[in-house]
Amino acid sequence: MSHKILVIEDNKDVRENLEELLMLSGYTVYTAENGKSGTSKALEVIPDIILCDIMMPEMDGYGVLRILSNQPSTMDIPFIFLTAKTEKEDFRKGMGLGADDYITKPYDDVQLLDTIDIRLRKSARIKNSFERNGQGLQRFIDEAKAQKEFDKLSENREVRKYHKKDVVYEVGQYPKWLYFIQSGSTKSYQSNDFGKEYTTNIYAKGDFFGYLPLLQGEKYHDNVSVIDDCELCLIPIEDFTLLLFNNREFSAKFIKMLANQSEETEKQLIELAYSSVRKRVANALIKFSESKNMTTMSILRDDIASLAGTAKDI
Repeated sequence: MSHKILVIEDNKDVRENLEELLMLSGYTVYTAENGKSGTSKALEVIPDIILCDIMMPEMDGYGVLRILSNQPSTMDIPFIFLTAKTEKEDFRKGMGLGADDYITKPYDDVQLLDTIDIRLRKSARIKNSFERNGQGLQRFIDEAKAQKEFDKLSENREVRKYHKKDVVYEVGQYPKWLYFIQSGSTKSYQSNDFGKEYTTNIYAKGDFFGYLPLLQGEKYHDNVSVIDDCELCLIPIEDFTLLLFNNREFSAKFIKMLANQSEETEKQLIELAYSSVRKRVANALIKFSESKNMTTMSILRDDIASLAGTAKDI
């Protein structure tokens, strides 16, 4: 399957020449004549890479990049500016917004194709490097570290073993780490004034957790305990924040995680409000089995009740 490229260019001759060149090179090409239609097209087709002019009607290239960089479905797509402007301020502004590269017009065909190939290869490496295990985590962070100052960030990473029902952290504690599950599983939960627990999430091998308090700079608002014996990789706050604020690929992944968690929480609240007890229990069992990737399972009655938000004797 060929890579999809979106060309956003208001000059008809340039746009058609680019389309012909890229199609002859084996790419599937989509085009747009201005920034506004280009943004809509990007959200519609989700291309593998975007080539975008800067000075355009309706919306300039900076506006396109700003919008697409804030959308979970497009924020990690490689973005290359095509421009005749060569002033340093323009380059700095584009790179500050998250552009991956610049090609100045008139451009050399070979240079353009080489740049596209390099960016596609890098994007593929980052996407494929994150396997759901400890080695994959290390490769992901190593790949994301685009600058030399990141080289020593992970030297003192600690791995701790936890047993079933162990508490990882509790409400009111200050966060020190970003947690990554190398094996086993955990659950996050909250308790009401009567001591009743409600499970808000289940984390399994390959999942991160504990990142919201790090982003907010606040104490933990929930508790996390161990479901099955597990090994947790403790990533220092410095590693997390430096990658988050200095690397586009890393921050894009975490924004997606936040978006997915927000959507899941909304679904849980709707289910608690409107679903029958039987449906909530069934959905809780499905969620538990999917999180642990199993078709047969052993789960305590208390855990079922906590997941479904019901009394344990129902």
